[in-house]
Amino acid sequence: MDSNLVGRELVRALRGDRSQAGLSRRLGYTSNVLYTWESGRRAPNASAFFRLATRVGVDLQAALRSFLSDRGAVLSDARRPSGVAELVRALLADWPIVELAASVGADRTTVGRWVSGATEPKLPELLRIVETTTQRLFEFVAIFADPASLTSTRGAYRDLTEQRRLAYELPWSHAVLRALELDSYRALPKHEPGLIARLTGISLAEEQRCLTALAQAKQIHRRRGRWVLARVLTVDTRPSEADNRRLKQHWAEVALERLRTRAAPDDALFSFNLFAVDARDFERIRRLHVEYYQRIREVVNGSKDPDRVVLMNLQLVPLQASLRATP
Repeated sequence: MDSNLVGRELVRALRGDRSQAGLSRRLGYTSNVLYTWESGRRAPNASAFFRLATRVGVDLQAALRSFLSDRGAVLSDARRPSGVAELVRALLADWPIVELAASVGADRTTVGRWVSGATEPKLPELLRIVETTTQRLFEFVAIFADPASLTSTRGAYRDLTEQRRLAYELPWSHAVLRALELDSYRALPKHEPGLIARLTGISLAEEQRCLTALAQAKQIHRRRGRWVLARVLTVDTRPSEADNRRLKQHWAEVALERLRTRAAPDDALFSFNLFAVDARDFERIRRLHVEYYQRIREVVNGSKDPDRVVLMNLQLVPLQASLRATP
């Protein structure tokens, strides 16, 4: 997606029915800065965009706190340059500055200045940082406007919504998508029924059911006798807590079934560790747990010539009874 266009449309959506000149004045500008932002002549700094959002009623602090909940970040005030620097650092986490700079399209010195707070990213640059480091750009956009209402995000958001639905209703469909990316499948002269089933350990009937559903959702299509991926996006399944819980249970049960039946390959790992620890160190371990998962995603994103589909399950569970647990 064009982050410049997304930024312009976000500004326009936040303005709503207000006049450009009038809202510019209420933001403290003597010129019609909203016109320059919406026309693309200039892009607002991140803090200026956040001031606009707050001015029109967005509960910015609560929204950013929720968006960053998996990172344990606490921001002071993102309407100030210092708060923007805190946001960039929270998004960056352990990402090497060189890698982020290459992905965002900036040099490492510029990214370093964003991290230190010496300068701020423009709104399009911030959007690219969010997309690169979290793969949750639509969730970030939704803080300010419905992604389905923006021309720049509508199509991809519709695809993502459909892919999320399939992830909830037909979890194996995403394993099938990953199998279609494997070299062994892409090397076929034409589709071979049963190969995907063997690559993922599912039945031929489940393979066919997933392929049919994926084709109907326009996530895959036939090309020269084989199935190929159309637009497949990183799916964040967290918006529905109940569905996300069922999805986690499904994949945990898949791993358990492979352990129980010894159907997993010899290089599979099933590990556990029981320990006693104080609350402060548990929180440190919890952060490491999240960071480890993020690191794995970096490796996956950079992997070339994939030859296997892998399920990774991570659990970190305090064993005392939950206050919400039923007897």
